[in-house]
Amino acid sequence: MTTQLEVNFSELINKPKATLAGLAGAKRILLRRRDAEDLVITTAARVEQDAQIMSAGTRMFVALVRHDTAARSLLLEIIPEAFPWVRFLPEKSVRAFAAELAEVLPAAESLGNMSAVATTIAAWQHTAEVHSDPELLAALTTDRGEDYGPVPEPGVTG
Repeated sequence: MTTQLEVNFSELINKPKATLAGLAGAKRILLRRRDAEDLVITTAARVEQDAQIMSAGTRMFVALVRHDTAARSLLLEIIPEAFPWVRFLPEKSVRAFAAELAEVLPAAESLGNMSAVATTIAAWQHTAEVHSDPELLAALTTDRGEDYGPVPEPGVTG
């Protein structure tokens, strides 16, 4: 069984039965679209199975990190391998990233929506990007002594 079958969206429209029959030999079908984001078709059973596996892995990982000092130390050792950009973060920030990741993973998993995990990783990656550029870091961390007034609430336009 192949992991993924790739077809154009028009194939699904023109030959729906033949296109969906591809799920017999693939775990999912990637529908390529010209003017929009690609789509994925899979079975509900596979989505449920993937969710159960992700949930079990997340719970075990978080339990290990919370209850075992050696696991926490190992996590800090392997984070640069999994996320090479953390090398630009100060050591204190690497620890903060690891702690936040261990908090966000089970919370997001409990909702069945892992987008908060992706947001957390992206935010820390952007922080590492700032630390990787000395000029940008100085520009963003230097107090210029200027006050630009109150900051409006997010989403409020003035």
